[in-house]
Amino acid sequence: MADHTQALSFGAAAADYDRFRPRYPDPAVRWALDGLGSSARIVDLGAGTGILTRGVLALGHEVTPVEPDPAMRAQLAAATPGLTALAAGAESVPLPDEVADGVVVGQAYHWFDRELAHIEIARVLRPGGTFAPIWNLRDDRVDWVAELGRIAHLGDNAGNVIERYTDFGPAFEPIELGEFNHHTTLTPDDIVAMLHTRSYWLTAPAERRATIDQELRELLATHPELAGRETVELPYRTIVLRARRR
Repeated sequence: MADHTQALSFGAAAADYDRFRPRYPDPAVRWALDGLGSSARIVDLGAGTGILTRGVLALGHEVTPVEPDPAMRAQLAAATPGLTALAAGAESVPLPDEVADGVVVGQAYHWFDRELAHIEIARVLRPGGTFAPIWNLRDDRVDWVAELGRIAHLGDNAGNVIERYTDFGPAFEPIELGEFNHHTTLTPDDIVAMLHTRSYWLTAPAERRATIDQELRELLATHPELAGRETVELPYRTIVLRARRR
């Protein structure tokens, strides 16, 4: 199970998290929910500020977000009119049995106690329903993006995710893998602000934060692909793991 302090660190930066974190590309969300019909009942676990919730809503589905952090729930409500997240974690979901056609998780699955969460996800899903965790991961095949990750201690990448999560437990069929490429356009200041929403920076001592910021700004000012640029295209690989409930 992941570190609880880091898992609940994001609320301190909820508004910036919602502003600077990348959106999920429509093709990835469509693929995650493929076969569930045009107006499916979807539960978004670890919904955060509602970035994935809004992506699912835009496809015409009904969404119930679930999020343990009160600051993140408040930001979700502010940014998603008419929707309030349930206050709970993935290990104890306050919903009836077989209420959902699909369960999604954006960027949060690695924080779950997965053994307990898999039981709850299977319980709230109807038979044949879909569970699909999704990650936006920087494309560290690009040199400067890899250096950015090293400086800011961004340990997650597409290879790690694909290798680490090979099944969702006995209630689920084998995992299918989808990968989608996209990018966000940010200023150098935006990139620094976005990295200030990462758990490592949020929980680091002030001296360590200052060192990270100094190295980030040096990279952005001096790397041949970045120096003098007013905006930067930050490339992402969106990874979707999808499995049906037996």
